[in-house]
Amino acid sequence: MNLRDYIRDIPDFPKQGILFFDITPLMADPKAFRHTIDTMADRFRSVGATKIMAAEARGFIFGAPLAYTMGIGFVPVRKPGKLPYKTRSVSYELEYGTDTLSMHEDAIAPGEKVLLIDDLLATGGTAGGLVQLAREARAEVVGMGFLVELSFLDGPGKMQSIGISYDALLSL
Repeated sequence: MNLRDYIRDIPDFPKQGILFFDITPLMADPKAFRHTIDTMADRFRSVGATKIMAAEARGFIFGAPLAYTMGIGFVPVRKPGKLPYKTRSVSYELEYGTDTLSMHEDAIAPGEKVLLIDDLLATGGTAGGLVQLAREARAEVVGMGFLVELSFLDGPGKMQSIGISYDALLSL
């Protein structure tokens, strides 16, 4: 199945000069969505992860069903102020500024093996923030997975520079 057929290109969104890759057609098609989750599960089953950690919102779309399919726990990582318990947070650089991610401080135990999942690897800012949160919790990051990597941006280089192996189903 060619998953690229299920990703719509939207020019000039969210601003002039940006080409937005819209994954909602993929999620709307049950066969394409199932294929995506099953393929990710096949690729990551052998890494020995005990938890999947994913950033809101689109990371949840892939991370939660993947955790269910693999029979492991799921850790939601959210924007500040969205979680009801004590949190740990990290701020990181984005292409157009900074952002912050938070997770419950007890979501990951020291030594756990964590697989980080998101929909898209672009500049690597969010991915780097997830890695930092996992490492601050003293977890072992056993890999990262994405539906799409934008190979023309610096995300792949950033993952290499922080020593994280990753896999993407599509490279655009």
